[in-house]
Amino acid sequence: MVNQDGRNGLTTRYVLDNGLTVLLKEVHVAPVISWWVLYRVGSRNESTGQTGISHWVEHMMFKGTEKFPAGVLDKAIDRIGGVWNAQTSHDYTAYYETMPAAEIDLALEAEADRMVNALFDPVEVEAERTVIISEREGSENSPTFWLAEETHAAAFRVHPYHHRIIGDMADLHTITRDQLYAHYRTFYVPNNAIVVAVGDFDSVAMLDRITELYGHIPAGPVPPPVTRTEPPQRGERTVRVEREGNAHYVFMGYRAPEAAHPDWFKLALVDSVLAGASAPGGAGLGNRTSRLYRALVETELALNVGGGLYPSVDPHLMSIIVTARDGRTPDEVQAALDAEINRLVEGDITQAELDKARKQARALFAYGTEGVTGQALWLAFAENLSGYVWYEHYLDRLESVTLDDVLAAARQYLRPSQRTVGWFIPTNNGQEGDE
Repeated sequence: MVNQDGRNGLTTRYVLDNGLTVLLKEVHVAPVISWWVLYRVGSRNESTGQTGISHWVEHMMFKGTEKFPAGVLDKAIDRIGGVWNAQTSHDYTAYYETMPAAEIDLALEAEADRMVNALFDPVEVEAERTVIISEREGSENSPTFWLAEETHAAAFRVHPYHHRIIGDMADLHTITRDQLYAHYRTFYVPNNAIVVAVGDFDSVAMLDRITELYGHIPAGPVPPPVTRTEPPQRGERTVRVEREGNAHYVFMGYRAPEAAHPDWFKLALVDSVLAGASAPGGAGLGNRTSRLYRALVETELALNVGGGLYPSVDPHLMSIIVTARDGRTPDEVQAALDAEINRLVEGDITQAELDKARKQARALFAYGTEGVTGQALWLAFAENLSGYVWYEHYLDRLESVTLDDVLAAARQYLRPSQRTVGWFIPTNNGQEGDE
């Protein structure tokens, strides 16, 4: 195994002989440990006909094994005051338990067991099909779901970021139990997994126990890589979604680099200046001082405005979404957006404004990593992106961005030719509106 860095509050990294990556960080503030298992598989790894399969596999992982039948772990973890859950994203699927330190062995055992022994009972598969279809139908009640789906589909014509994590309805009706199980067996192997423990433990003892429980699981074949690279965009793309709704929405997605790119942190501060700081998971601290809030909400063009720059394995988007006020049109909203973006691109920004945006980004990062659960998530998330040091150097990278860097990033990435613009046009009783 390989050991990097040290202990006592720092992150210790190991790789077991079967390829399992292990990250350990001792935090002796309270007798609590957060345990995460992240698999390098998400909607990015899905092919046409199997969209949504990663999310569905996540659901099936809670349907039990022979050792821990369905419902057993829910009761056991609740009884000892712990919590457990999972999440599927574009680039990963992750499972976690945050528990009293004395009880963490249950989490280690449970995750080692379901890495290999999840049942995928055909009856449970069909029951979960209904659940997931209902989940998508619930999302379809939101105009922003349709708008985001259509604009992402237009923005990504080749790369699998094209489709939503929940998957296409056609695929949710046709994916089979065998396809689910094959996806599980392909990607749920130790050499495609990252395990993270943060909390009140001794690293030597923890590593010994991880090795005992996980070290015997055989490595699998290297999962197939994602090879469909999105080609350069050669002009602005536009989308109109016309459905029943009660408001107009405008979505703008600008081409953005992957998280490992040196420009990512520069663009993160552009995002913070324009729409307020953002973080993985959609967390925010409010954006009432951001440029776009002042330009659109305070002038009563919009009800709200938000943005985000998602840290991703492959190039993604910096997004802006606006809900127009009643009586305001998408043309008016987009004109105001363009005016603010052009003002930034032309150099109208002060060092004081950048410093304020940086302070907000730092505060959001601190808020998201305050507890052991947040720290463990960020370590696993960053290791999947480009290495856990991406997380540990996050604040230093933000601090190193200069005013010139922000201006250069705005001019490079906030070009009309590099964006996809979507309008949601509400219809009345299924009929087209006036737009």
